[in-house]
Amino acid sequence: MAPFPHLGELGSSGAYLLLVAGIGLVLPFVVDPTRTRDRAILFAAAFIFAARYAWWRGTETLAPFGLTVDAALSYMLYALELLTLIGSLSAFVLLARFKQRSDEVEEHAHWWGEKEPKVAVMIATYNEDRDILERTIVGAKSLRHKNKEILVLDDSRRDWLRDYCAEQNVRYMRRPDNKGSKAGNINHALDRLAEDAEPPDFFAVLDADFVPHRGFLSRSLALFHDPSVGLVQTPQHFFNADPIQHNLGLSASYPDEQRFFFDHMQASRDAWGIAICCGTSSICRWDAVRELGGFPTESVTEDFMLTIALQNIGWRTVYLNEPLTEGLAPEGLKEYITQRARWCLGLMQIARSSVGPFSKTNLRLRDRWSVIDSVFFWATSFPFRIAAIVFPLLYWFFGITVVDARLADVLIYFGPYYVWVTMVMNLLSRGLMIPVFHDVSQLIGAIPITRAAYAGLFRPKGHKFSVTAKGGDRSRVVVQWRLMAPFATALILSVVGLCIGIFNDNFAMNDAGDGKWVILFWTLYNMMVLSVTCFTCVELPRSESHMADKPERITFSADGKTDELWLSSLTLDTARLRGNRYPQQTQGILHLPDVGDIEAYVIAPTTDGARLQLVPTDAQREALFVRFYAEGDAPGVVSTRTSAVIADIARRISFGLPG
Repeated sequence: MAPFPHLGELGSSGAYLLLVAGIGLVLPFVVDPTRTRDRAILFAAAFIFAARYAWWRGTETLAPFGLTVDAALSYMLYALELLTLIGSLSAFVLLARFKQRSDEVEEHAHWWGEKEPKVAVMIATYNEDRDILERTIVGAKSLRHKNKEILVLDDSRRDWLRDYCAEQNVRYMRRPDNKGSKAGNINHALDRLAEDAEPPDFFAVLDADFVPHRGFLSRSLALFHDPSVGLVQTPQHFFNADPIQHNLGLSASYPDEQRFFFDHMQASRDAWGIAICCGTSSICRWDAVRELGGFPTESVTEDFMLTIALQNIGWRTVYLNEPLTEGLAPEGLKEYITQRARWCLGLMQIARSSVGPFSKTNLRLRDRWSVIDSVFFWATSFPFRIAAIVFPLLYWFFGITVVDARLADVLIYFGPYYVWVTMVMNLLSRGLMIPVFHDVSQLIGAIPITRAAYAGLFRPKGHKFSVTAKGGDRSRVVVQWRLMAPFATALILSVVGLCIGIFNDNFAMNDAGDGKWVILFWTLYNMMVLSVTCFTCVELPRSESHMADKPERITFSADGKTDELWLSSLTLDTARLRGNRYPQQTQGILHLPDVGDIEAYVIAPTTDGARLQLVPTDAQREALFVRFYAEGDAPGVVSTRTSAVIADIARRISFGLPG
């Protein structure tokens, strides 16, 4: 390995980097994240750092131009990096604005007067189990808006579900085929509703695993006071951990992968007038969708396309950034990746569709930009993540230099851009963008998503709709060996290549000089990302449960007396009490507000209380569903502390690969 770079140069570069970081540390005290002017200034600085970095990369770090492998690969990486950078800059423009509509909702609540508008609540289902569907149906029935009809749209034609809907007094629909997948299912229901004596004024769409909060309809309907609004989208939050959170042991400290999009990106898109429909947790104006002729079926992501198609005929989509539903995130990595690959494929189909960004339509420039921005994200971010892993290996094994740069220059040009963007994004998102884990979330599905991106661009038709499986047996450790294989291989090659570079410095055919230090640190970072990615591929057991949101005072009656205790945790079947010990098998009554008096018995005494087994009636079980899923704040992690994330990942790594 070449001697360490000149310490004086590194010191100057480090001082410059520290200055940028120091300014970033002051930002929380002087910047208002909700003010457009402040956000615009922050991202204008990011633009300057990005342009400075891109110019340096293009003028000083590329291999000499010529018909050589080094030149071809060097320019290939730079081109991919530039495209990814353009996508990032587009996102910066979007994030420069931010809109919250809660005050608008308060101002226009009950704008319709004495007669409530009629709302059809559609629950689209394909293959979900009863325990998933029943909480959604119960939650829909508990909505405060009175003038509603619940419809279960069953694309698997299950008799048991028809009978259950009859028991619950909700409307059941099935169709003879599955043409058009989810969009076709909804369109069939719209056609049947049109035959009713009184069609609805609005209709809501819920996936089978998404439970509405009780105010979902009443809060969202307020935004239809504007007669140009055709669709209102609300966030999708999750009451369970996604596979990355769960497998890395970060359920309590790191957010689900979609949190940034729904809490921040959608609100910024709304400020530009380009919020998008995301399927579930949305409400549509009946007249708008009927004018359109129903949900479009040209794309497997019919929701995004619905927004574009509605805008094309003059109807707006707006976003209400309030936690009004909560659902089940994909529990397995395969399902998680399948879902994202489908989103990617569908977006590319939209780009090539009759309402694509280059079509002759009535779309505004910003709507075209909205699609192009998404294309850049899917078509560049994930291929670049793969390239970032592969290209350092080309140096260690073949002596191919793709980035010829001094470490001091990297600190001066790349360092400020990276540090500034990381600090700004975390300031605006309350710490949701932690670099290594952000890279892992992209790398884990990079190969199939990249395949889907270019398949959709070059062959947009003929792809089947892939349903995201939910539920199933998650009681065992499952190592996803096939998914892990490319990451484990890349990790092994990185280690071997690094050893070659350290112990056999003459192995490389080209001497990158000081640039070896750049490749060294690049490789070390990749090894860290790959190690975490491999850990993510080990799926840990999980059981679905909903814990009490916070301790509360309740009463428990047993042996002729009633004690006031603390309820520290609660699920559908068990409760944990603190404040008084009870012998095992003690029978009693647990008094829960809004649920009733539940029969219970002690299954295990604890040092400060007891664990109870609950025996709820059917009515009490439904009341528990409402308590858990239809009331309360947004589930999951809404902000992060780096120290908590590091502590959790350290515990997970020390746990190792389970046997």
